[in-house]
Amino acid sequence: MLAAPSRARAQGPVALNHIALYVVDLQKSADFYKHALLLPELTEPFKDGKHVWLRIGPHSQLHIIQGNKAQKHDINTHLAFSVKDLPKFMAHLDKLGVRYGSWKSEPGKTTPRPDGVQQIYLQDPDGFWLEVNDDKF
Repeated sequence: MLAAPSRARAQGPVALNHIALYVVDLQKSADFYKHALLLPELTEPFKDGKHVWLRIGPHSQLHIIQGNKAQKHDINTHLAFSVKDLPKFMAHLDKLGVRYGSWKSEPGKTTPRPDGVQQIYLQDPDGFWLEVNDDKF
């Protein structure tokens, strides 16, 4: 185990800045995150038509980048988001026709965590797995 230098400890832990997803179809993925997850779009500096930046938290962003080839993704590797009202969010997904379900892929079902938090799982257009839960942390 690495020992943290005392100066680094005084600085505190690292903070999440952004997550980058390398996608096949930029517009399709950007539309999914903007409409299904209701993430606001940010100005991105590249202006090359290959990037879309979205706000995912007060100081965090999701960077979507064009150019990937289709891949299969495992549910164990996923991004997790929290919402205030999970049933209301599920109704929003239903209205958009976005498929979701429990960890075991039971359509329209939730998965309870041991601490009582309810979760659903869905995939974006590239097959990346997303969890949406009602954690009140």
